[in-house]
Amino acid sequence: MNGKKAIIALLVENNANVLTRVAMLFGKRGYNIDSLTVSETNDPMISRITVTTQGDDRVIEQIILQTRKMVEVKAVQLEDENEAILRELLLVKVGADESQRAAIRDICEIYKASIVDFSPSSIVCELTGKPSKINGFLDVIGKYEILELCRTGVTAIDRGSKIMVCENKESHRS
Repeated sequence: MNGKKAIIALLVENNANVLTRVAMLFGKRGYNIDSLTVSETNDPMISRITVTTQGDDRVIEQIILQTRKMVEVKAVQLEDENEAILRELLLVKVGADESQRAAIRDICEIYKASIVDFSPSSIVCELTGKPSKINGFLDVIGKYEILELCRTGVTAIDRGSKIMVCENKESHRS
């Protein structure tokens, strides 16, 4: 699916199979999930799901409407990349012999990545930041042999005093 990137935050009941039902809603309607993060909130009964997807305005509106209809979903919000704080975690294992280590350390220093493991044949780097920072780091470090890579996916929260709260579901059931 092509279109603009959208980051959708959901507050859901912290019950078994809620994530499966949300993912199935996307799959049944042919919407792709580019990244997905889930965690318990400050209320142990509520989890926050952050989904990154793509689509035109109509598709994004449909995704929001359909997820909002789910009984377990307590709130849905489209995150504005300019107004929210976005973060992602990257772990990347780079093949490195002795002659490459200094250059890789320099790249890590420039991007403020941490070296979390050092072996005779590889270095594992950890980086947290905006997706664009992660992508930039990968572009540069990609000149070396990437042995393994994993990214968490985007998680987002609004800046300032704006707080995402559970909606009154009765208003959506007409």
